[in-house]
Amino acid sequence: MFIQTESTPNPATLKFLPGVTVMGEGKVADFDGREAAERSPLARALFEVPDVARVFFGADFISVTKADGDWKHLKPAILGAIMEHFTRGLPLIESSEEKELPHAASEEDSEIVAQIKDLIETRVRPAVAQDGGDIVYHGFDEASGIVYLHMRGSCAGCPSATMTLRNGIENLLRHYVPEVSAVEAV
Repeated sequence: MFIQTESTPNPATLKFLPGVTVMGEGKVADFDGREAAERSPLARALFEVPDVARVFFGADFISVTKADGDWKHLKPAILGAIMEHFTRGLPLIESSEEKELPHAASEEDSEIVAQIKDLIETRVRPAVAQDGGDIVYHGFDEASGIVYLHMRGSCAGCPSATMTLRNGIENLLRHYVPEVSAVEAV
């Protein structure tokens, strides 16, 4: 098994590509600490590596965020944990509580919310996934025009996340949906 790594805009996060499906399309798992990792053997193994602060599973990648330390010391242990997990054929998630993403428009959504969700799903999420993260639609305040988004994976705590929200996502949404005035992280 050959595992590729990619840097992300967040210097504290590396993206690991094991060459196999991790969560599959439309599913993610975000673990922000050891307690959250109890349902995943791989996440538990990754948190055993000193200085691992966050683990995120995407469709075909794993993002690992470090608290401290140097990647040249952490990377071999992380690669070993990922390789051992997949070569042993262990389950990724032990419980059946895989999170479905709330991005798809539903019949209860207003036309504006449906447009926002569609833009996030088709234009924003694929770009953010390339950087090892994900964005979850959290809400839209029609009175103020503010879209609320939750950033996960490498995007959580990324120094350039605010710039991504303001210059990228906000401009895109305002261009296609005039009712949007701003985008804020929750």
